[in-house]
Amino acid sequence: MGARKTHGFGSGWGAALLVAALAVVIALSPPAQAADGVAKGDSHLAFAARIAGDQMRTRVVIDFESEPSYSVHYLDDPARVIIDLPETIFGFDDDALEPRGLFRAIRYGAMGPGRSRMVLSAVGPVELEMMTVEPREDGRGHRLVFDAVATSDRRFAELVSQQDWQPTGSTAQGDEVVDTNGPTGRKPFTIVLDPGHGGIDTGARGQAGTEEKDVTLAFAKAIAAELATFENIRVVLTREDDRFIPLAGRVRIARQHEADLMMSVHADSIRLPDIRGATVYTLSDKASDRMAAELARQENSVDELAGVAATEETADVADILMDLTRRETQVFSIGLARSVLDSLRGEIRLINNAHRFAGFSVLRAHDVPSLLVELGYLSNRQDERLLNDPAWRQQTARLLAKAIQHFREQIYTAAKDL
Repeated sequence: MGARKTHGFGSGWGAALLVAALAVVIALSPPAQAADGVAKGDSHLAFAARIAGDQMRTRVVIDFESEPSYSVHYLDDPARVIIDLPETIFGFDDDALEPRGLFRAIRYGAMGPGRSRMVLSAVGPVELEMMTVEPREDGRGHRLVFDAVATSDRRFAELVSQQDWQPTGSTAQGDEVVDTNGPTGRKPFTIVLDPGHGGIDTGARGQAGTEEKDVTLAFAKAIAAELATFENIRVVLTREDDRFIPLAGRVRIARQHEADLMMSVHADSIRLPDIRGATVYTLSDKASDRMAAELARQENSVDELAGVAATEETADVADILMDLTRRETQVFSIGLARSVLDSLRGEIRLINNAHRFAGFSVLRAHDVPSLLVELGYLSNRQDERLLNDPAWRQQTARLLAKAIQHFREQIYTAAKDL
């Protein structure tokens, strides 16, 4: 759907905001005292803006002729970020803040004498990790910069409930807080199962006509059913029907639900039809072999094949703490891969060197242990036949659920020993 442009906030602006960036010219008026901590003064001119990122991290930059003050608030149902500004003339091009990444709609305009506001409607729970005003390098004015990151439902509810701010005409109630303590008194171990592909992205296709997107969804549901037999386990599927979800959106779902692990399920095709058997992949910037590199390249291109524009990378904001978190996550991911292979070995066929690694985008959550399981290859007739066999599906799902349960118990045991 095309974005609708507007000039100011009419009735119903608190509903789902399906609008994009716009140019607003506000008539200059005598300075007035602004509300919500925004300082009074002459109108500010915002003369340039830009946005970049994906559904894990999005950066917005706005250039002002003079230094603006600001205040930030959060609203839920749907998730929104509110940025209150002094009276501002938004003089940049209409498409400068075309929604992308974590934001599905962006709206801004006058809020009354001395006040302006930006409303950024998010695709899910978000948090402003960094927000600052700094002088421009060329000395011409100041730059407002903020980085939004995907966060969990729980954290977003905290952000909404902890703020001392109520929007006019709204109760700003947070989402219902769900008790996450199971019968053991521990937070449920949350598993995100990611059925690969979906919707317009059919994935691989076998010689008998089997489509990968159908195989992966059937297996994800079977694994979820097996996991339901264990206590204190919560399962989230990135999709429960035939729909397309961008790669970054899948990672965002894992972080949104504070996943303890993520398992992406696939059944690809490769150029060597004689190769068959299951394979487990973990993330690495350097692929373990040519086949892993080619498979990662193939999987990472599905957004483009589905007509989703590639996103620009935001500035590198990784710090030492994030790097350490990423390394720890990789250790857990490798442990999970070993648990899966130990469960499958001797029960179903594995390819040679069954644990491989490559730069799969869907595995890039820096704080969620993740792995990609190739159940088999649709390019092989025998694998295609097994992938369509309900009995083999149930057996494999049971083995994968057992591996996840074993991995969970290893983590809890290790935590007790600390």
